[in-house]
Amino acid sequence: MPFRLDAPFSPTGDQPQAIEALVKGLEAGLRFQTLLGVTGSGKTFALANVIARQQQPTLVFSHNKTLAAQLYEELKRFFPDNAVHYFVSYYDYYQPEAYIPQSDTYIEKDVKINEELDRLRHATTQAVLSRNDVIVVASVSAIYNIGSPDNYARLSLALAPGQKISRRALLSHLTDLQYTRNDVEQLQGTFRVRGGDIEIVSPSGDAIFRVSLGHDRVEAITQRGAGLEDPERTVLQARLFPAKFWLTTRDVIPLAMANIEAELAGRLSELKRGKHLLEAQRLQQRTREDLAMMRETGYCHGIENYSRHLEFRDPDSPPFTLIDYFRKAYGEKQWLAFIDESHQTLPQVRGMVLGDRARKDVLVAYGFRLPSARDNRPLTFAEVLERTGQIVFSSATPGSYEHRVSRRVTHDSRPTTNNTSGDTRRRSSVVGRKSETAPGFVEQLIRPTGLLDPTIEVRPSKGQLPHILAEIRKRTAKGQRTLVTTLTKRLAEELASWLADQGIRVEYLHADVKTLERPEILHRLRAGEVDVVVGINLLREGLDLPEVSLVAILDADQEGFLRNETTLIQVMGRAARHADGHVILFADVVTRSMRAAIQETNRRRDIQKQWNRAHGVTPRSIIKSVERSTLIGPHPEEAVSAGATTNPRLLGELRREMQEAVKRLDFERAAKIRDAIEKFKTPPRSP
Repeated sequence: MPFRLDAPFSPTGDQPQAIEALVKGLEAGLRFQTLLGVTGSGKTFALANVIARQQQPTLVFSHNKTLAAQLYEELKRFFPDNAVHYFVSYYDYYQPEAYIPQSDTYIEKDVKINEELDRLRHATTQAVLSRNDVIVVASVSAIYNIGSPDNYARLSLALAPGQKISRRALLSHLTDLQYTRNDVEQLQGTFRVRGGDIEIVSPSGDAIFRVSLGHDRVEAITQRGAGLEDPERTVLQARLFPAKFWLTTRDVIPLAMANIEAELAGRLSELKRGKHLLEAQRLQQRTREDLAMMRETGYCHGIENYSRHLEFRDPDSPPFTLIDYFRKAYGEKQWLAFIDESHQTLPQVRGMVLGDRARKDVLVAYGFRLPSARDNRPLTFAEVLERTGQIVFSSATPGSYEHRVSRRVTHDSRPTTNNTSGDTRRRSSVVGRKSETAPGFVEQLIRPTGLLDPTIEVRPSKGQLPHILAEIRKRTAKGQRTLVTTLTKRLAEELASWLADQGIRVEYLHADVKTLERPEILHRLRAGEVDVVVGINLLREGLDLPEVSLVAILDADQEGFLRNETTLIQVMGRAARHADGHVILFADVVTRSMRAAIQETNRRRDIQKQWNRAHGVTPRSIIKSVERSTLIGPHPEEAVSAGATTNPRLLGELRREMQEAVKRLDFERAAKIRDAIEKFKTPPRSP
């Protein structure tokens, strides 16, 4: 199916020239391009137009789950008929396996898997291997090992009417694919047996197949959605993908296990020669237990640590990641990669492999893992580049790498003086200006709404809490929202608590907040249920919150990662979607980073002013509908009224959430969820 862009508006402002420049660059075969797009200029819409023009599958990288969720929602609305997917880490909580030699402390891997995110990951890989109209928005989870796409595709089971297969063989095959039998509840990756029929729920959870068998043949196959009232239709084929990644065929498991045994023998000899007898005993016991489990079930806890052997890769070779699924499905160059907020995403990608290697080296040295466990790792930055084709970087503050590879050059243009700061910078005329960048570097500085970058003021840190409270109340009285940024999680939580004591409706947002709760908090802010959100770096790049008119930055003069020029510009940009956008920097001195950020923000503000005057545009706040993310679903209390009474997956999620609330001794919450579940069982009658 072709990509079809569905939008109620057309490109305007700087968007047409930016889209055209990017498309021409792609058609000319440019390997790297950079889109410098200011906050509120519509970078995502420009991206959507480029995808629609190029008609190529696309992988979009984002550096955190919250922004990835927002991008996913926007692109899903732009492409309602196409396969838009969300691929992030599926952990609500993740404690990696580690060992601390100083205290002889072994920390076992401890995870809490979010089944909804796991479902979305499987939906992504299945779509990539079966469709050509795919857009995937992914976090850096896309560079982590998920197993061979060849194995994933080869192990999938294709069924069709008339196909010869016995009931026993089908059930055995489903078990090999790590489906589990559940005759009570239809959860993703499960099956149940009803006489001659076998009902199978796909790992993505969005399809239920009923396979009717008779005389050792498939007589018929039907398919329906996850809802009880979804219509059932007859299909000519069903393709069942594995319920887990890192699987391999049973015929190669003996060889893979033999290779693991050979590595184990060599490593044990090495440890014994070095008189490391405790480490040798530990490694032998742990590895043999894993091998025994693999021999019986084809799977074991921590199987990813043996992925190099299961995939027959060479030592030190890169793992298979989501990028390899794109390469398998679409070839080396027949798909696009967009790296959003590249000034953050690129450093994150570069740093992932280093921390992983340091942790694995300790585990190997002390006998907790075989040396081959090191090959279960994220890709290096060089490996990412080797595996991708054309890349478009996008940021309001591109880094030096993006400038260099996009071949940015400055043409002769008259020097102009920033009349606010006195800073002299080279830039071209705004009205009818000529591009001052080479092909490969595209600027999108004009906002179609005419919105200006926010005004900025610096206030002393002394007495900042009363100032913040007063400013929040002014904005709240106008129906506007506020963001407050701090340097630490603890300060964010304490400030949120203090504001709540003052009668302010406030939430805090940082990395410890669960993945699917983050979009919910931002939704509540936009919907007016919350007036203030306090956070750290999650309140920077890309968050689309047009109701926010005030951004307060605490400790703005603390030079460092969270208060450098790039970060300050990004934080200030959160107020650039409102006509009354204003930023308050609480600081006792004006640092170099503060001065540079203020000057650049004022420069962009002047450019927009000139364009507005030339085109007779009056700045107006962005108006965007407030819609609940499809990733978070309705509140339990809203489930019935939202028409979700026929969704068995949601019912299962409610039961699990109720059990977790009981474990936390939060009986009031558990009772509310229990009441919602009862409404599911006895939906209200129609009048």
